[in-house]
Amino acid sequence: MRARCLSSEEMRVFVLLPVLTLMLGFGRSAAPMKLPTARPNPNTAPAGRFRGSVLTIALDAKLTMWHPDGDSLPGIPIEAFAERGRPPQVPGPLIRVTEGTEIQASVLNSLEGDTLTFYFQWGDAADSLVIPPGMTREIRVRANKAGTFFYRATTSNRLGRMLAFGGLLAGAVVADPSGAMRPLRDRIFVLQVAADSTIPGTGIPLPARSVWAINGRAWPHTERITAIVGDTLHWRLINASNDQHPMHLHGSYYRVDAFDGPAAAMQDRGASGRRVVTERMSQFTTMVITWVPERAGNWLFHCHFQEHATPHPPLEVVSPSGERQRIASAPSHREMSAHGNHALTGMGGLVLGIRINPRRGQGTAATVRAHRRLRLVAIQDDHFPDSVPSMRFVLEDPQSGEHRVDAGPGSSPPIYLIRGEPVSITVVNQMHEATAVHWHGIELESYFDGVADFSGSGRKLAPIIAPQDSFEARFTPPRAGTFIYHSHVDEPRQHRAGLVGALIVRDTAMRSASEELILLIKSARAGRGPPNRFEINGRINPDTIVLVLGRKYRLRVIAMQTGIPGPVVSITARPDSSKPNLRDTLIVQWRQIAKDGADLTNEVGAKPARQSVGMGETYDFELVPERRGVLRVEVRSALGLMVRAPIRVE
Repeated sequence: MRARCLSSEEMRVFVLLPVLTLMLGFGRSAAPMKLPTARPNPNTAPAGRFRGSVLTIALDAKLTMWHPDGDSLPGIPIEAFAERGRPPQVPGPLIRVTEGTEIQASVLNSLEGDTLTFYFQWGDAADSLVIPPGMTREIRVRANKAGTFFYRATTSNRLGRMLAFGGLLAGAVVADPSGAMRPLRDRIFVLQVAADSTIPGTGIPLPARSVWAINGRAWPHTERITAIVGDTLHWRLINASNDQHPMHLHGSYYRVDAFDGPAAAMQDRGASGRRVVTERMSQFTTMVITWVPERAGNWLFHCHFQEHATPHPPLEVVSPSGERQRIASAPSHREMSAHGNHALTGMGGLVLGIRINPRRGQGTAATVRAHRRLRLVAIQDDHFPDSVPSMRFVLEDPQSGEHRVDAGPGSSPPIYLIRGEPVSITVVNQMHEATAVHWHGIELESYFDGVADFSGSGRKLAPIIAPQDSFEARFTPPRAGTFIYHSHVDEPRQHRAGLVGALIVRDTAMRSASEELILLIKSARAGRGPPNRFEINGRINPDTIVLVLGRKYRLRVIAMQTGIPGPVVSITARPDSSKPNLRDTLIVQWRQIAKDGADLTNEVGAKPARQSVGMGETYDFELVPERRGVLRVEVRSALGLMVRAPIRVE
């Protein structure tokens, strides 16, 4: 990709990148190249031809013009696949066969001067072949097992090797079980990225210079999914990118039926059939999910890596005459306050909109009569510079002993609710910019879900909360567990600034708060300490946690970092915290008891206290200190130690 522009850390200051002319060859010829248009592929029509138990398909890798933001805007030149003789598609043509089918693929490399390496990616294994420029090569493979897979191709240039993809050269492969009928509402969604650069030393696409798409479109141009309350939806998700995506569903749980890929075993994702609201997909993984919508309204399914679900910077196309055309523009956080539709301008990338219609004769949800009333006041600390903003929610609870709970600059307090008790939470915005609050993981009526200008149904849509305005959310939490409340406006900035907190729902008979611990992990505010530092409960250097020997604790881990998608949380007795990621033999034991607020149905035994956590995931563990002394919580990524918190066992 060559039509990208630089931005500041918040992707708000845009600088033209006129290198598109190099890709299109404008410097070598006075006439522009006419590129074929790559159409978005909904992955509903299989490609190729069947002859008995053999599928033959002819693929052509070529330079195309891709329109992630709709056909009315200028496109981006990018490599993509076409079925020979047909228009190119993003993602590439769908290959769908029955288990045991032989696939005979003929692949033409129409890219000038660039050697391709083509792969059939079968979970943790792959078949491959090398295709010189202008040449055609054939590959024969057999779909020996049922599942969700994909094919891809890498280019020989440096960026293609680093990303493990050439442009958007990837497509879905599905092998259905022999003799089984395809589920009625079976859909395939391929997650892809067009990037012109990577984070130095990682091969991960640089968020500020990437365009993310689902089945060839970026939000708000992605497909709208429509279903009816009670429908059973079966989705296949393919992460055809070299990055990680915690996929989050608003308002409902979904069931993970299958999870596959090279890194699937290392992720410790748990048993099939688990119920989640967020599931992290690492590079090259595939996931099959089932969910049954229980409430009508508008819902979102999106990547919770905040940079992957925000508007990409404006793209500019440079013509041979030097004329520049802007493709899209992302509003600043101040512009959002006055804009008429946050859902269309404040989000982008890996987002699907879902409209769930009520069943015939089904009425709208009854208004909740609140037994408890809270006020959540969003404030902004003006004495902090805009480059290091400090925002937070302050909780006002007239019915409790603590009328006002303030966690301090850059941090928001936990909210404690009771299962089955109706609650009203009035969000009051005393900041200089707009916001909205999403009740992450809570099953509630769509209108109160917190996506401004989208949540709700028909003309009843939740508004953005403008400065000096308020919004009342009403719901009855149906289950006890660990959840999150956070802003759903300009998330990379507002989350780092502090507009995120724990939302704990308890049973009335639950033990005292002294027997539970909350570890809310978030990215540190910009400019605080080394780059990509984390905070635990709002602090880079957390206070010592004091535990009692032999007492059983419920440890609630909440991951809301913005920059690193899959750090590892661990508890160790190692006497020092080395900066490198060394093998640790002093990890203590814990027992996982819940994920995303849903209790685990299968008994899980004790295991080493080490867990990879994606943005928007919550985990509950049972921890029993067995020895007096010093422990520590460590949060680490591939870059090393992010943050630590000391523990003293008495």
